[in-house]
Amino acid sequence: MRKILISLIIIFLLFPFQGLTEKKSIKELPPRFIKWLEEEVVYIITPTEKDVFLQLETDRERELFIEAFWKHRDPTQGTPENEFKKEHSRRISYANYNLGRGVPKPGWKTDRGRIYIILGEPRDIERIFGESEIYNAEIWFYQGLTKYGLPPGFNLVFYQKDGIGEYVLYSPLADGPQALMTSYFGDQADYLAAYKTLKKINPSLAQVSLSLIPGESARFSRPSLTSDILLMNIYRVPQKNLKERYAEKFLRYKDIVEVDYTANYIDNDHSVKVLKDPSGIYFVHYVVELMRFSVQQYEDKYSTHLKVNGNVSDLEGKTIDQYERSISVELSETEAKNIFHKPFDLYDMFPLIPGTYRFSVIIKNEVSKEFTTLEKDVVIPGDDSTLKMSSLVLGYKMEHLPSKSNRLAPFKIGPNQIYHQPKQIFHPQDKLFLAFQILGLTSDLEQRGQLRFEFIKGNEPFLSLTKKVNEYQDRMNFIQEFSLQKFPPGYYRINVILLDNDHEVLLEGENFEITAATILPRPWIHSKTLAPSDDPIYSFMLGRQFFSKGEIDKARVKFETAYQKKPDSLDYAVGLARTYFALKNYTKTKQILLSFKNLDEIPYQVYFLLGKSHQALGELDQAVSFYNEAISHFGINMYLLNSLGECYYRLGSEDEALAAWEKSLEINPNQPEIEKRVKAIKK
Repeated sequence: MRKILISLIIIFLLFPFQGLTEKKSIKELPPRFIKWLEEEVVYIITPTEKDVFLQLETDRERELFIEAFWKHRDPTQGTPENEFKKEHSRRISYANYNLGRGVPKPGWKTDRGRIYIILGEPRDIERIFGESEIYNAEIWFYQGLTKYGLPPGFNLVFYQKDGIGEYVLYSPLADGPQALMTSYFGDQADYLAAYKTLKKINPSLAQVSLSLIPGESARFSRPSLTSDILLMNIYRVPQKNLKERYAEKFLRYKDIVEVDYTANYIDNDHSVKVLKDPSGIYFVHYVVELMRFSVQQYEDKYSTHLKVNGNVSDLEGKTIDQYERSISVELSETEAKNIFHKPFDLYDMFPLIPGTYRFSVIIKNEVSKEFTTLEKDVVIPGDDSTLKMSSLVLGYKMEHLPSKSNRLAPFKIGPNQIYHQPKQIFHPQDKLFLAFQILGLTSDLEQRGQLRFEFIKGNEPFLSLTKKVNEYQDRMNFIQEFSLQKFPPGYYRINVILLDNDHEVLLEGENFEITAATILPRPWIHSKTLAPSDDPIYSFMLGRQFFSKGEIDKARVKFETAYQKKPDSLDYAVGLARTYFALKNYTKTKQILLSFKNLDEIPYQVYFLLGKSHQALGELDQAVSFYNEAISHFGINMYLLNSLGECYYRLGSEDEALAAWEKSLEINPNQPEIEKRVKAIKK
């Protein structure tokens, strides 16, 4: 049986980073990493990559980073050979063997070596050697490097300064034509005179002495500034077209994701929106568009498995909620071929209580061992009476969901699901579906209010449309459709303005692009409908969030709602019991949990809460029984042993108390209070 890993490359896809550890100096690194940093990649590593590398703490982390460094430069990821790395090594070897002769340094350190390593083989080399009136020189001609922001064709000049040693890179502005001649006695500031003198000696060298760009020198009597800009841009070539976010993600997630994934960060585009459900619950809707989607092939079937870990924390970093989802993707050969050149979009949503949070997601492809992340600050309003407008959702497609279905779906606004891509690129043949919510509208504003839609192209108004609010049947969920046929390609902004008697009350805007491309492939989407908003799962999730935030009374209300709707749910019962325990209502805690004590599989928390509740009520024998049940099923831990020891001590069984506490100290010796009580018993 043969399995093949295939990367579906998305060829058309077009946080402020803070270091997490102290940066080392290069001299502190082991020799092999110093060599890698200061010799092997010195000309191609970006400042961000270097900064991250110097913050890594172990050799294993550095080795994994080096693997990621080369992987993110590999033009054909998923194949055994990394063509970029192979070519880079060849260039270094060539430079050392051919460009360091006769100089007291290796070839990679010379100017010619640096340029050769960055740009590769020149299209042509003209060598000027042995002429008495000019220094030995070489003119390298390059062509076809416009993808790096360089001119279609350009020259580079190297010359033996003062006639000895290595060939140095010539700058028309810093050196001038006079520097190329062995004996020039004219005015050093008169570049034109020097050029004319050089032209008599060697016309081809003179031709490139004022400008390195063919055809430009004739327009100047002084050296071209463009040439020196060219030289600066050449040094930046290794940073062009490289998405270095992988390095920042490597540093941030190296202690979170498994080692197998660390070097395999893939980039993504994402969008996060907060929308209110008619039930009153706010949901966070998000889409993650992967830059690469890898599947494995077995015979004529293609599959992969994604694991999604979401986390919501407050601004102090305290976790408010977290979740995990598993997504299995199976494709036929035909389906796989159809998505080879399409993005993969993952749509999802979850409820969230009022507050300001940091939302993060890690998506791991368990087949290819790749991962990607998103981080976004989200704000959930706390006052529903305040007039407010949601951010705008720009969709390329809208699907009307069946009226009988009250199930939820990501980016569902009213009865319609909006298909929304993070980059917000549209084709002139598309329709633009603009969706948003307005909350807190008064009845008066519903009648006299107006919505103005303003399209701006560049900095100029392009199109405007004004409609009355009462023209829309749904006064919370607004959807407006626009044809884009008359929109020429370019960059636009759409502003939605709520007017009251021609006075601006609210404004929200979004940028988007109209592409000039003939075809704009749309993504392959993974999106599932979810339970209706009255399902108890949402009350349970909100209760869990309130509990984590320390708002116990609000948590109790939500857990009560979930438990009353589904009293046979152990999860809901435990959630509610935890709130009553936190409120010191131990009798209620027992009452809820005791009905589950005869289940075949009881979670640890049930035993522990029952034990703690009986203990708090002075029912010590029952507490001991539940603690021992927990130990028999789940093994010992410090908290169980300390509670068990306390019960035995209060029951007068000092030997049993001593045994429990001594075992606890073996697990964690740093417990001064327990240690003190052990010593007291032993006296």
